[in-house]
Formats: sequence, C-alpha cells, structure tokens
Amino acid sequence: MVEPIAELIEALSRLPGLGRRSASRAALALVREQLRLLQPLEGALKRAKNEVCCCAQCGAFTVRSENPCKMCTDPARDDSIICVVEEPSDIIALEGSGAFKGRYHVLGGKLSPVRKMGPEKLRIAELVDRIKSGGAKEILIAVSTDMEGDATAGYIQSVLEGAGSGVKVSRLALGLPVDSGIAYSDPLTLRRAISSRTFDF
Repeated sequence: MVEPIAELIEALSRLPGLGRRSASRAALALVREQLRLLQPLEGALKRAKNEVCCCAQCGAFTVRSENPCKMCTDPARDDSIICVVEEPSDIIALEGSGAFKGRYHVLGGKLSPVRKMGPEKLRIAELVDRIKSGGAKEILIAVSTDMEGDATAGYIQSVLEGAGSGVKVSRLALGLPVDSGIAYSDPLTLRRAISSRTFDF
C-alpha cells in the first residue's frame, strides 16, 4: 500500500468508533474524492487546531476569541447551580436535553487507579474556588454511573463538605443505567435524570 494512505488509515483508526476496516474505507474515500471530501476536512481540522480550546472557567470547548465561553458569560443561565461533568462532550449531551439551564464544570476525567488518575489530575480545586467565589447553592454531579464515577462523586462530596462550602450536592438519578456515560444517553433520559436528581448517594 502507498505509504501516505497507510499513514492516513493508521491515524483514522485511532479515532473512537473507527475500526481498521472503517478507517481504511474512509481513507480511500478521502484520497479518491479530494475536492469534495479531503480539502474541506483539511480546512476543518486546521481551524479546530488553531481556534478550539477549553474554557478557562468551566473547561468546556470554546474558541480562543470567546474565552470564557458563551455558557459562562450568558446572563440568562442560573448561577445557583453548577453541573459537574467528566468531559466537554458530556455538556453537549446535557445541552441537547434542554433540561439544564445552570453553569457547568468539567473535571477532565474521573478517579481511576488503573489509569493513574488521582484527585490532583482532576479540576476539583478549581470547582472549590468557583464555589468560594459565591453564587452556587447546588452542585449537580453528572458523572458516569460506574464504580469510578461513584468514587468520584463521593470524593467531590467529601471535599465540598470538608471545605465548608455549604452547598447542596445532588446527583443525576432516574433513567441512567449502571456503567453508562452521560454522552451516550438520549435527551429524554437526561431530562428525566436532571428533574429527578437526588441528594442522597
């Protein structure tokens, strides 16, 4: 196989959801239809690389010219509740549900001894700082419902209690299956989970 095509297949196969065969089909389509497929993709990738960053306040995806992001600066959003998620992709899923109108905070992962992800690697200190700056009355923890997610939620609750933050801590409840991620849930399930959140976990 031609080396540049092999390199393209290898790069595409590293993407989530793309196996070797899918990556091979995609790569061949790109080189076969360069004007229609490859050039627009090349431009989009360059723009994403140059313009996309994480919001300095909440950690969501934004562009460098809007940092803090629109969700952090929107005066219509509710300052009294902060939804804590693992990744920026979770915000996209929650916003798609249309049920949450507060602020967000991205942790950047969850506690995982296997992946050597300890508390110091998560944006927990930044969350405490945001709460201390005032305004938040409730922290809604919207992390995965697996063992690592439960450990992360429990750790955050203990940190907030230890910091004397005085905020209520809730967690998504009804509708989310065990061992499931937020980004993989449908809008109706997320709406139900937000409206039925629990303070006992």
